Amino acid sequence: MPKSNNFNLLAIFALIFATFIWGSSFIALKLVMQDLGEFTVLFFRMLVASLCFIYFVKGFIKYKFTKKDIQFILLLGFFEPCLYFIFEAKALLYTSASQAGMITSLMPIITAMAAGYFLKEIITKQLIFGSLLATSAAIWLSLQATTTQLSPDPLLGNFLELCAMICGAGYTIVARYLSDKFSALFITAIQSFIGAIFFFPFFLYEYFTTDIHFTNNSIGWIFYLGVIVTLGGYGLYNFALTKIDASKASMFIYLLPVFTLILAYAFLDETLSSSEFLACGFILAGVVLSQIKFRRPKQQS
Repeated sequence: MPKSNNFNLLAIFALIFATFIWGSSFIALKLVMQDLGEFTVLFFRMLVASLCFIYFVKGFIKYKFTKKDIQFILLLGFFEPCLYFIFEAKALLYTSASQAGMITSLMPIITAMAAGYFLKEIITKQLIFGSLLATSAAIWLSLQATTTQLSPDPLLGNFLELCAMICGAGYTIVARYLSDKFSALFITAIQSFIGAIFFFPFFLYEYFTTDIHFTNNSIGWIFYLGVIVTLGGYGLYNFALTKIDASKASMFIYLLPVFTLILAYAFLDETLSSSEFLACGFILAGVVLSQIKFRRPKQQS
């Protein structure tokens, strides 16, 4: 069933809440990985989310899957959560939550470029210029970052976050295709199941090679990531994709760095220097420039 191009208030609210929840995930990951290894966190996050969907499995079996559907479902899981979460977890070992949040604002540009290549959508000069401006500013932001105990290599961390955004763009395009046939609940559930299976061997390796100490605090954050971020965030986003186009949904990623900056300041005491704020401004300017449409004035006859 084709999506409506009209303003959909319910989808808008769903995207705003999803973006806020995703912004909080940077803070949650940063805090929980002080106690646990990244793959332990990712596996239990996916496991908790998967357990939430056990009740719905009987309904999912009713779907009829073609070979192409299965290929796209596997591709969806490969992009996100598998590669996306690996890049993001590794990124937060090296950079701050604030900087990682700013890099996420590049995702709409990457999504638009990917749509141009794979979906043959038009790539304008405006998009190319905005992309160059935002990317240059992101590099500048990374070079301006100061090394701290919690962000030992911001340049590497921001690059890994950029890789996560590339995977996120691929996920958005595939999810948009799957949303024509499958419910948002199913798409969110299959992500969780694939993620739990994928990260299980990584967790076993980490379990037998490193010291793992579960604390009440880390367990609480795992449940937050599994239920609120994975189930809630992706559920809301996938629901929105059933109502509006992927290109419009990706625009709400602009809110993610704003939410992340506020939450990182409140919970992690992170701050940005004036030059870093300036770089953030150029990133957002490049992103907005690449997306907005300018109307040429009509010539009077």
